Amino acid sequence: MPTSAAQTLAGQRVSTAGVVFFTASAATPLTVCAAIVTTGLAATGKLGLPLAFVLIAVVLAVFSVGYVAMARKVPNAGAFYTYISQGLGRPAGVGASWVAMLAYNALQIGLYGAIGTLAQPLLQKWFDAEVKWWVIALVAWVIVAVLGLRRIRHSARVLLVLLAAEIAVLLMYSIANLAHPAAGGVSAAGLSFGDLFGAGLGPLLGLAVLGFVGFEQSAVFSEQASTGAVRRATIICVAGLGVLYTLSSWSTIQAAGAADVVAKANAAPGGLLFTLAEQNIGAWASDIGQTLVVTSVLAALISFHATCSRYTFALGRDRVLPAVLGRTTPSTGQPGPASITQSVLALVVVVIYAIGGWDPFVQLFYVAGTAGALGVLLLLSGTAFATVKYLNDNKDEQHRTIHRIAPPLAALAVTAILVLVVANFALLLGLGDTPLSWVIPVVFAAVAVGGVVYGFVLRATRPAVYAAIGQGARAAAAADLADLQTR
Repeated sequence: MPTSAAQTLAGQRVSTAGVVFFTASAATPLTVCAAIVTTGLAATGKLGLPLAFVLIAVVLAVFSVGYVAMARKVPNAGAFYTYISQGLGRPAGVGASWVAMLAYNALQIGLYGAIGTLAQPLLQKWFDAEVKWWVIALVAWVIVAVLGLRRIRHSARVLLVLLAAEIAVLLMYSIANLAHPAAGGVSAAGLSFGDLFGAGLGPLLGLAVLGFVGFEQSAVFSEQASTGAVRRATIICVAGLGVLYTLSSWSTIQAAGAADVVAKANAAPGGLLFTLAEQNIGAWASDIGQTLVVTSVLAALISFHATCSRYTFALGRDRVLPAVLGRTTPSTGQPGPASITQSVLALVVVVIYAIGGWDPFVQLFYVAGTAGALGVLLLLSGTAFATVKYLNDNKDEQHRTIHRIAPPLAALAVTAILVLVVANFALLLGLGDTPLSWVIPVVFAAVAVGGVVYGFVLRATRPAVYAAIGQGARAAAAADLADLQTR
């Protein structure tokens, strides 16, 4: 049966570079180096975060072997949802889809709280203007909503500029830090196993993995990019972020001094990176960095919006969500209805927080962002096991030895990290002793179970739709026809 154009994303119009821009921007490299590194030093008192970034990058590189193989065999904008459906069964896939929708919307919408709060002091400094956080958030919302409806190349061009600026500043900071080490000169502090292993291992690995959230978005573009582009982008993103994070965190320890960096991190939470920049380069460098943190968040908003809308599109196309969401705009090839739905949801949340007077940074950005990262890690674990089974059941001439070895190792490693993150979730939230430290994991577990149950309901009540779960546009079109015939 021919596939409806309305159920197909624009063809191979995203290059390797374009996929890299979307995936790396979602990770917000500058924000990670400014916030997560300082948080890790202050909260744990350990210097092992640079080595933690190396270990997480290695684990994700191993995971990516099977992940990219799945993207080649099953190109689908649903990514996690599709792969888990194919590997662990359709009910598990529906459960994964519910988790993905909750996680990615939490990550995307939470960023509106960050951009409003971070831009406020800059506007006060530049224009002596007191602007409400929600006004700034709404301006960002308009930009994101408009780009979400335009051709994808427009978003890619914006992300190119913003990401390039972030990376340039981080490299400038790192070089300056190493050129101005604390008394005693450059050392291996932060890169020795003694700095990582011990009581701080769980929190450090948990914090490090948060910095890579976003790399997995490469597979979301597998319907719009070639298999080679997805593979190259995933490798570039994991390796590039790993090198950047390790270099930045290690150079920060060198510039602040191994003996003093923890105390300095506690004294300037979120500001140590810029304090060192002002000290080693000048006030202008610090100002540029703080400005680019805001644009870093804007880039992540654009990237996560693209991911959310594509997941929604894939679920609508498969009739797991209303079918209208599984349609594209013919003139752009973009998932228009899904993009609009995601924008409306974000607008509602921003308005509710503005009316309620709640803290946008702590109660929206921190809580939603950390919760979303937990959801993504849960999906990584499920996808790793799904990959093991799928690749074992679907061997072909391109099934190499590495496809037998890497996925099982990745499944064990990612699941171990997930356990560490859940065990240290209170510290990662940064809110002290709060019920949220167990409520959020329980909510994700309940959402996953609810999705699995709904999958079984679809099997019993709408077998044609159930059969099309995770199968892509052609199967979804056939399911549409069969479902209509049974009504």
